Amino acid sequence: MKKLLSSYDIIGSREKAVVVVEISDELINEKKKIAEQIMKRHKNVKSVLRKVSERKGIFRIREFELLAGSEDTEVIHKESGCMFKLDPKKVYFSPREGTERLRIAGQVKSGEFVLVMFAGVGPFGILIAKKQPNVKGVVCIEINPVAYEYMKQNILLNKVEDKVLAVLGDVREKAKEWYGKCDRVLMPLPMEAWKYMDIASKCLTQNGGTIHLYLVENEDKVEPRVKELVETLDRGNTVTYRIRKVLPYAPHVNKYCVDIRITTAESRKNQEPM
Repeated sequence: MKKLLSSYDIIGSREKAVVVVEISDELINEKKKIAEQIMKRHKNVKSVLRKVSERKGIFRIREFELLAGSEDTEVIHKESGCMFKLDPKKVYFSPREGTERLRIAGQVKSGEFVLVMFAGVGPFGILIAKKQPNVKGVVCIEINPVAYEYMKQNILLNKVEDKVLAVLGDVREKAKEWYGKCDRVLMPLPMEAWKYMDIASKCLTQNGGTIHLYLVENEDKVEPRVKELVETLDRGNTVTYRIRKVLPYAPHVNKYCVDIRITTAESRKNQEPM
């Protein structure tokens, strides 16, 4: 069990939770015993799921094996005063990113309009609306119809329907409606978000704004990789950025958030004294 302690996530609440576990090859024959021990240790855990694949497809879903407990794996996960209803077998959700979600929500200023790409069940957008009640609005775009339905429920659960709008569809198509309207754009799709940088930049206002780009990269390559990506946003703008490690992903590979601030030439002109 010692090897296992750092390799499982608890999703849910004190009333009902699901454990998602990663089991090494040398322990695979003990998987049932491991699941039983987890359930003994955590009385609120009703199901134990083992990861049997990487995330795949446009919905970012894994395959799982039920090791113990109930087939019903829908839970309400509680985080930072918010509630997120979800089924980890059907949607992407990482409880390990709670601190990062709180960090981003803390940066949002009164009066901002925010776009969240690849929004999942809505944790970023909902937390922003709860922590910054004076936000102008938050649009959350998600392509997985199951995650979208959960997001609509979560918006109501957290009573932020006056601030958060759930949108079903492909970011490349749906984001067009908000070109030139956003002060801040979140891109929490670490493997492929960089492919949507052009869309994110078009969503910012004529004065610019902030993009939070997530990516997975080797720790020795992240600096040149980010510099390369940020250079595509230059186009006469003033672009500054900061790289922050979010979570380890593999040996010498991490998940990073790049906080990018863009100040356009138009904004600089408006700030010049008469």
